[in-house]
Amino acid sequence: MSRILCAWSPTWAIANWRRRNPANAERPPLALIETVRQVRRLSAVSEEAAKLGLHVGQKATDAMALVPGLTTAEAEPEADAEALTALVDWCVRYSPAVAADRPDGLFLDISGVAHLWGGEGELIADFRARLAANGLPFRLAIADTPGAAWALAHYGRDGTIAPPNGQAELLAPLPPAALRLDPEAAAQIERLGLRRLGQLMEIPRAPLGRRFGAATLDRLDQALGRTAEALAFRRPPTPWIARLAFFEPISAPEDMARVTEDVTAKLCARLEAEGQGGRRFEVAFHRVDGKAPAIAVGLSLPGRDARRIARLLQPKLETVDPGFGVESVTIAAYAVEPVGGRQVRIETGLDAAVEDGLAPLVDRLANRLGPCAVWRAAPFESHVPELSAARVPALGAPPPQAQPWNREAPRPVRLFRRPEPLEQVVALLPDDPPIQFRWRGRLHRIQRAEGPERIGEEWWKGDIADASITHVRDYYRVEDAEGGRFWLFRAGLYGGGDAPKWWLHGLFG
Repeated sequence: MSRILCAWSPTWAIANWRRRNPANAERPPLALIETVRQVRRLSAVSEEAAKLGLHVGQKATDAMALVPGLTTAEAEPEADAEALTALVDWCVRYSPAVAADRPDGLFLDISGVAHLWGGEGELIADFRARLAANGLPFRLAIADTPGAAWALAHYGRDGTIAPPNGQAELLAPLPPAALRLDPEAAAQIERLGLRRLGQLMEIPRAPLGRRFGAATLDRLDQALGRTAEALAFRRPPTPWIARLAFFEPISAPEDMARVTEDVTAKLCARLEAEGQGGRRFEVAFHRVDGKAPAIAVGLSLPGRDARRIARLLQPKLETVDPGFGVESVTIAAYAVEPVGGRQVRIETGLDAAVEDGLAPLVDRLANRLGPCAVWRAAPFESHVPELSAARVPALGAPPPQAQPWNREAPRPVRLFRRPEPLEQVVALLPDDPPIQFRWRGRLHRIQRAEGPERIGEEWWKGDIADASITHVRDYYRVEDAEGGRFWLFRAGLYGGGDAPKWWLHGLFG
């Protein structure tokens, strides 16, 4: 069952403006102004200004007449959006799955991670304290669904934690606007005397849908968990996460290396207990200043060997700046899939398995050179030679579209990325192989030849608008007097508008 934490800041724009302007932070009341249809209106008001009767949408001239000492400033929605994105990244210390609820809130999927803080109540308390210490007041709520958590955070009691499958009772006394409906639709529902969600829940679905539209039914179903709601998480959600917190911040390189090994061992022990393995591991170091630099490694095969993963992470620790100290570290595993147990044989040292021999080497090279630098070629179904091979991961199963190469049409060991032009080619018309050619300044005289093998471009795929003879290639396998074997072709046919050209496409071993 999912557990969602919703965080909402009613004065998000005000709090961020004060953080960006600390010299003016202690000047209540404050209002931010924006231009709407050539009229200056309030886009955000502080709590002090709200107590004096100001509200969002009010004309700036009316507001300043009502409160002569009002402090005003220009709204900065772009800066507020960037701050929210930074907050989403900061929240990775609580959950790897965080989604922004713009413009002033966010969702955290805390399924399976609340125990790291001792429970959901302790997690909320720690989260609230850290936000308040940075001058960011938030209303928080936890429920099974994003819709229920949003409703409780915006219209319920601050800090509400709905029990599993128990959000319906807590939603019943809330107003229809708690369903995230269009303001006009919510106002219309209230004008008809339906001022509580409990009243909407008692109405049969068919009349409710006909009267208030399908959007109302969808929002109600999402809040009650009858229909799933997709959230756009900044990072892919994963329940595989481990965390270590410290009494005092650490910054020494040896301490960073040790805690990386410890948190990796903690997560891998859980993976082994569940019979799972991960392909990607990401470690985040949460500094006292709120930033969380991270390092990540990938595996060619799913694994859970803590020592091996820690060794891959060690070289990347040099890139982590601990700042004024790291107060906690988290690790998350991605692309987790079942991994069967494997008994180590006595003769393993003589006949190493893939997991013991080749995989660690591939992982070291890939994490040092880059994930795209280590690959192998696999057959790909295509008539065009340069398209008949595809790059696939160095280890693992080939892609589903991979087809075995045709043994009746052998291809060269070395296929050039781009065919190279040939000069001084002598050949009998119309389809005989060449007698001689010059390549890279050297003349080659042919002793043996085989061909032609005619290959046309894949016009049936729709990428080629003109399937003319200029798109036809006649390939020959030839051997010169010195034993060199070449794969060359003639582009085009004799008798056309343009004279055919000869190219060298590869070399046989």
